Amino acid sequence: MIDLSIITVNYNGLAVTVDMLNSVEKHLKGCRYECIVLDNGSRENEAIPLQKAFPAYTILRSEVNLGFAGGNNRCLEHASGRYLYFLNNDTLLMDDTVMNLINYLDQHPEIGACSPKIRYFQPADTLQFAGITAMSRVTLRNKGLGFGVPDRGQFETPQPTHYLHGAAMMVSRAALEIVGPLPEVYFLYYEETDWSEAFKRHGFELWYLPLTTVIHKEGQSTGSGSPLKHYYLTRNRLLFAKRNRNKTDFTLFALYFLFISCTKDLCLFTLKRKFQHAKAILDACRDFFDGHYGQRA
Repeated sequence: MIDLSIITVNYNGLAVTVDMLNSVEKHLKGCRYECIVLDNGSRENEAIPLQKAFPAYTILRSEVNLGFAGGNNRCLEHASGRYLYFLNNDTLLMDDTVMNLINYLDQHPEIGACSPKIRYFQPADTLQFAGITAMSRVTLRNKGLGFGVPDRGQFETPQPTHYLHGAAMMVSRAALEIVGPLPEVYFLYYEETDWSEAFKRHGFELWYLPLTTVIHKEGQSTGSGSPLKHYYLTRNRLLFAKRNRNKTDFTLFALYFLFISCTKDLCLFTLKRKFQHAKAILDACRDFFDGHYGQRA
């Protein structure tokens, strides 16, 4: 069995995906690995140029958009590595240190999955992820450690984290066979958060391992702050709470979220004349209570 399966999903992002795969080729020369890419319903068949550019990689094509979880799970069907490294197509490997994660996980089988240090592409050297705290019982808010601060080496110690970061997740096959694949009910956003809860329910630890660094160009697929992003974040936050909290805690959260958080956002978007954003929030709440999950209709 090979050490590592790199898994990534492309959606109308050929140039970004090529950059990511070039970084994989450059920095994984000493590792026994395979790379599996899904073109996830792009307008043009971007699997063709990807296969031409990277003939050694497994390039798949779906005619429809399967979503974040569905796309990654499709790749997972073709993966054979002892470890699965799920990387967003808008990420870049920075150096030759990915094997550090594998070596650490080999020594700590109680760790089911981990995320590395993640920095933003712009501004350079700015942290996006160095671990995440537990969620508040009422608001389901938590804090990203190091989020938005300069990386000055202050988060170099491996430590447990309450949640993984979806841009970069390394999962052991042994844990995956127990926990199962990513939940596909969300379509986009909150899949890795729900998955993190599943790992913990099955007794596995989640860790932040700053033994390698990934650069993340956020917002390539949906646009930063787009109405579509607000739709999925709103609906799926409610869905996450329903799936992972008891009835009392879900009720407390729903009251806070609907009457405080969503109301505030609706007022702000209306004042700023961002009516499509306001509509996205209303549609998200309606679809949640109507039981319409998956891809937005």
